[in-house]
Amino acid sequence: MKFLPYLAIIIMVTMAVPGALYAQEEESAAISLEDNTDEFQELFFEALKQKGIENYGKAINALLKCKQMEANNHVVDHELAKTYKMNKQLVLAEESAKEAIISQPENLWYLYTLLEIMELQGSDLNRIKDQIPYNNARLKENLAQIYFEKKSYDRSSEVLKDLRSSKFTKELAARIKDSLHQEFSEEKKLPGNGNIEKQNPVTMLINELSVLIQDEDFETLNQKAEEALETYPTQPFFYYAKGMSLNRITKNREAVDFLTMGLDFIIENDELLQTFYVELARAHNALGETTKANMYLSKIKNGS
Repeated sequence: MKFLPYLAIIIMVTMAVPGALYAQEEESAAISLEDNTDEFQELFFEALKQKGIENYGKAINALLKCKQMEANNHVVDHELAKTYKMNKQLVLAEESAKEAIISQPENLWYLYTLLEIMELQGSDLNRIKDQIPYNNARLKENLAQIYFEKKSYDRSSEVLKDLRSSKFTKELAARIKDSLHQEFSEEKKLPGNGNIEKQNPVTMLINELSVLIQDEDFETLNQKAEEALETYPTQPFFYYAKGMSLNRITKNREAVDFLTMGLDFIIENDELLQTFYVELARAHNALGETTKANMYLSKIKNGS
């Protein structure tokens, strides 16, 4: 390895993706280590295991039992949404995804999942705007960012019009303008337009890895994340992507190493930190290291 240690992602996504992953969690929505602790954790990890081997029915059953124990747990709602989607139960996936985004409207990955489910149904957020906290400013920033990544520049611009002018809106508007220029040009940069700013290469890599995560192409993700780390050894999202890919291909000990390294590079990004903790808990649980898994679950609960 040619890079320094580093652990942790979102991002949506985190999404390195602007803003992003997972705002402060409310007590009622966190994984409980106080009541029914052992049973809840056993069910939750069983659900992740079954989803990983594509036994979606069993994963859903385990998650529904978790939801009976903690009805307002947004982590469970999001996992249910993703698992229902994989099982092609899109109506149920939509309901769970809405519950997750209602609990955490500023969560980029929750919005990404909801939007993906809507698109699979041939619809978009306009159909459910009155059912979610659509007027949340951070949600709209995330939505504009997601549309931009999907190259839906017109939609991204429309969302930006609903937002107050800020550094974020100005920078994204400039990137949209730049991308539109490049769409109609055979050259990377048009002659005479020296002020057109190229997209940040780190952001481009984050977008590429985020697509691989959504597509669940973990072998390719593992390779691309390592290449990214060799060039940018202090970017936490790349550590997260590497750790996640290693977890999914059952190299859990290596996953712990990368995730732990990445933690050192996270600065004032609680959302990204929470996402790292989820992945670390998963890795330690797979290794049979229950105490360490519970420690990270506790951090998720406490938002620390």
